[in-house]
Parts: sequence; structure tokens; C-alpha cells
Amino acid sequence: MPGRGLRQALLWLSCLIHAMLAAATGLHNASALCQSLSATFRNGTHLPSYGDYLRLSTENWSATAWAKPACIIQPRKTKDLQQVVRTLTSQNISFAIRSGGHMPSPGAANIDDGVLVDMSSFREVSYNATDNTARVGPGQTWGGVYAHLDEYNVTVVGGRVLEVGVGGLVLGCGLSYLSDLYGLACDNVVNFEVVLANGSLVHANEGSNPDLWWALKGGGNNFGIVTAFTLSTYPIHQVWGGVKVYTNNQLPELFSAMLQYQSAPDKDPYANVIFQAFTTNASVGAVLNMVYLKPEMSPAAFNPFYSIPTVNDTTKIQSLTEMISGQMVPPLPRFDWFATSFKPSASLYKEIEALVTAAPEVGTIASLTSGSLALALQPISTSVILASNARGGNALGLQEVNQTWFALDTAYWFSADDETAHNATRGLHAKIESKARKYGKHLPYQFMNDASYDQHVIEHYGTANVAKLKAVQGKYDPGLVFQSLVPGGFKIPK
Repeated sequence: MPGRGLRQALLWLSCLIHAMLAAATGLHNASALCQSLSATFRNGTHLPSYGDYLRLSTENWSATAWAKPACIIQPRKTKDLQQVVRTLTSQNISFAIRSGGHMPSPGAANIDDGVLVDMSSFREVSYNATDNTARVGPGQTWGGVYAHLDEYNVTVVGGRVLEVGVGGLVLGCGLSYLSDLYGLACDNVVNFEVVLANGSLVHANEGSNPDLWWALKGGGNNFGIVTAFTLSTYPIHQVWGGVKVYTNNQLPELFSAMLQYQSAPDKDPYANVIFQAFTTNASVGAVLNMVYLKPEMSPAAFNPFYSIPTVNDTTKIQSLTEMISGQMVPPLPRFDWFATSFKPSASLYKEIEALVTAAPEVGTIASLTSGSLALALQPISTSVILASNARGGNALGLQEVNQTWFALDTAYWFSADDETAHNATRGLHAKIESKARKYGKHLPYQFMNDASYDQHVIEHYGTANVAKLKAVQGKYDPGLVFQSLVPGGFKIPK
């Protein structure tokens, strides 16, 4: 007789196969269901024949995520969303969920043939001074959140690009300029309000459904649709910071300065940077976004960078929102990202510098129409992990060491180049990971918010965390609706 573990695995596989077959059978019914939804939610359902359908189906930030859903539904209230989810589940119709739509991965926040649930009407932002929290809807952008909270001289642990949506960033974990002090964005969710696959509304927090609270902190779209986040707020408003721009010829000095900054024995948690280098575009060069979360000029934490001459420098005392607005994003229509992580070292940084300037894959990307490659070094100190643990922990499986979350960002113009761009970026990513392993610096974690669609992000959270996520999934979504009917995004390993 098979053991308990094997029986559970077979049951899980049986449920998944059943759900997948049901989803395939139901695909042709999506159009009929959309007609029914349009009768029920007349002002919130958009069929392909409607004038605003094209605009809404291509509203995702990157054209790589554009799709042709059978219809787009924009629920206005939580009870409407509950009804939509019950209907989609009962009819076995595939669907996608879109918050801000900033993820470039195909299918992550859009869908062909199925139903796109657009959460853009859930744009609440309210501040509670009594308990120092903000209630935020998933359809809001970080720019909207910060603008509202600026009125009270407080902020939240949120995104570093104002146009990014709240929902996807938080559920993917969310790296912030405040993370050294308070952990990741997901760690600062006091309460998730979630619609489950059966249409019920639950709250997930430290005292109620704490297992779901933990799983949503990095678990992506695998458990339900969040209708509201209650976030901790902090009294940070005026800061010193901005953007320093350099030439690509200065990369050796900049990599060296980054290592020195990351290696400080008592790193100042109020200091944070992102270093990007556009190695295919000398006119852009290298860009250092830096911020000190106090209104103090030229803090000592950034001493490694001050001696390097700049092409341009916008650092000054300003609001944090103003500082974030300086983030540079190439004005190109198509993007692909790859993520990895490693412990910083001089030898590894020297190897990476050589690869991102001279590897054949870089030439392939540069040869595309408007082909652009940027690398990003995002320093993560042990303070981030300690702050995360102090707030209940998360699903990410991070090691308590100083580390770099590294990203390759490729941008280009035409859909015909999707495969070439993806394969070239993946090849360069593989070479960088190989060098990290060579020096014993590679770390398993992959940052979901920077990952490409074929990276197995959740698998890298570790065996124990994956098992725990499966258990939570089995409890709150026993029919595996969000595993099978929601095909996009990063799924829990089978």
C-alpha cells in the first residue's frame, strides 16, 4: 500500500490533471460566458467588439504582455469580483489577473481567449494615523500611493518606479528603498483581503489565516485575488538623493565602488542604491540611483562613489517621491528580464563587467532594432532579511548574508525579435550564473519581480518552503483553480 506522502502526491496530481482537462474543455465556452457577464456587469465588461477593448487589452506596460482575451471584466466592488470568480471557477474558464500590468512576461497579467480580470477599479488609498497604516487597492500605482501619503509626511515600503502597480509588486515580494530598515514590501503587509477560488472573502494576517498571510508574501497569484492591502507606514518624507550618471568607460571604478559600499561592516540602513549600466548605449551610460532616507547632504555611506566624476548629478534634498520620479526607463515597447542572485566579490564583479560589455550575446541584442541591454546591481544587506524575519517572515527562503540581486533588462522594438532577444539574454544570464558558481558565490534565490517567464522562481525558495506553499494551496484552493485556470505568472512546482 503506498505511503501517506505518495498518496498525497497522487491526489494532488489527480486534482491538477482534472482541473487542467476541465480548463481545456472550457476554453471554447469563454466567449459565451463573456456574453453572460456583459449582461450582468454591463458597464464593467468589455467584449472584442467594443471600442475600448483594444486599448484595454494592450494596456500592459510591455507589448510582450499584450494579448487577446475573450473579454475584459473590470469589477467595481468586492462582491462583484466574488461573483466573477465563482462564475469563472464553476464554468472552468481560464483567466488572468491584472493589477498595474508592469510585468513583461507573456500571460502574467493578460491572456489569449480566456477572461482578463482587470483590477484597475480597486484604487483605494487611505491613511489611518491611529495605527500608522494605509489601506491600498491592488489597482493603484505606487505614484498614486506616495502622492496621497505625502500629504501626511509618511510613506510605505513600496516600489521604486512610480508607474508600477501595487498588486504584482507586493505579491512578488517587492524591493524598496526602505528595505534595509523595514524589510521587503510583502513583509509590511499587516493584512491581505483576499477573494478565494470559491468566491469567499477572507482576511490573512498574523492572527487570522496566518499560513495564508505567510504564503502571500512572495507566493504570487497562486492563492486568490487580493482586493486590499493594509500596509505599515513610516514617517519618512524629505530625503537626500537623486541620480548620478557616468560613462560606460567608468564601469571598473563603479563596480569597485559598489563592492566597497556593500562590504561596509556596519552599513548605514538609511542608505540605498540601484546601479544600472546600459552597456549597448554609450549615450545613456551608467546610472546610479541613490537615496539617504534623511535630509542630510552627502552622507558618508556613499563615500566610495564621491571621487568618481559624473556626467550628470541630480542629488539634492527633496521628497522621496520626487527622488523616485527620476528612475530611468528606456522608452521602448518590448522588454524581457532575467534575475539571479549571488554574494558580491571583486573577482565576480570583474567577470560580470567583461561579460556585459563583450559577450557575443550583447552584440546580438545590440543588433536588434533599438536593441538595448541594461544590467542592474541591487545590494541586499543582512538587515533586509533580519527585518523580514522580525515581521513574521516570508516564503522566499533568503539566506542571511550580504547579497546582490542581479537583473538583466533587455528592450527592443519588434515582436519578430522576441525569441532572439529572449535566447540572447538567457544565454548571458547563464554565463553570469556560471561565473558566480565558479567563485562559490551563487545563491539560489530569484527575484520574482525581475524574473523572465521561463525561470522557475518559486522552486528556488527551497524544498521546505515549497512544501509549505503546497500545503497552504491545498487548504485554500483545493481545486487548484489558481494553479490551472490561471496559467500565467510563476506557479508552485508540481
